[in-house]
Amino acid sequence: MGLSDVLYGVYERRLAHDLDRANVPRHVGVMLDGNRRWAKANGFDTVGGHQAGADKIQDLLAWCEEAGVELVTLWLLSTDNLDRDSSELEPLLRIIEQAVSDLAAAHRWRLHPIGALDLLPTATADALRAAETATADVAGLTVNVAVGYGGRREIADAVRRLILTHAADGTPIEQIADKVSVEEIAAHLYTRGQPDPDLVIRTSGEQRLGGFLLWQSAKSEFYFCEAYWPDFRRVDFLRALRSYGSRERRFGR
Repeated sequence: MGLSDVLYGVYERRLAHDLDRANVPRHVGVMLDGNRRWAKANGFDTVGGHQAGADKIQDLLAWCEEAGVELVTLWLLSTDNLDRDSSELEPLLRIIEQAVSDLAAAHRWRLHPIGALDLLPTATADALRAAETATADVAGLTVNVAVGYGGRREIADAVRRLILTHAADGTPIEQIADKVSVEEIAAHLYTRGQPDPDLVIRTSGEQRLGGFLLWQSAKSEFYFCEAYWPDFRRVDFLRALRSYGSRERRFGR
C-alpha cells in the first residue's frame, strides 16, 4: 500500500467521522453517468463500461445504508436511451436485468421499478417486476430502479392516469379538469407515496438534470461530481453528504 492510499484512507475516515448524522438526506437520487466515457478512457468497449457501472451499484447502496439514507433512486436507463443502436442497447438491457436480479437475490434492499415499463422489452420488464415481488418483504433501504424513465413521460403518464381514473368513475370532463392539481398529479407519479429527493447526485461532471425526477426535484439540493460513475468512490459520496449538510435548505421560500 502506497502513501497515497494511506492518506486517502485517513481522509475518508475523517469525512465519515465528521458526518452530521442528524442531517443526512432521507432520499437520494443518483444519475449514474459516464460509463461510456469511462470505458473509452480506460481501454474498454462500451459494454465493459456499462458492466463496470453495474458493478458499482451495490457499493453505493451499502454506503447509503451506512449513512442512514432511507430511499435511493437510481437512474439506469432513460427513455431517450431506448433509441440507441441495438448493438449497444441490447447488451445494456441484459446487464440491467442481471444487476437488478443480483440486487434482488441479495434480499437486502426493497426494489421498486419506476419508468414506462410498457416501452421495455418483455424480458427486461419481467425482470424488474420479479425483483420487486421478490423483495416486497424486505424492511431495509428502498431502491427505486429507474429504467425506461423520463421525467416528462412520467408527468404525462400521471396526468393520463388521473384522467382515466376519474373517467372510469363517470366523472364529467369539466369536473375532471377541476381535479387537476399539484396534489392530484403527485398522487399518480411513479413515486407516489414517497418523499421527494433531498439530494440529487450526478456523476461525470455534467451539470444538468436531463429529465431526472423533474417533478420531484423542484426543491432538491444538487451535487455534481467530476468522477465517471464506475470511478465513484465512498469518499465522493461522503463529500456529497458533507456538501448537503452544509447547506441551508429554503424549500423555495
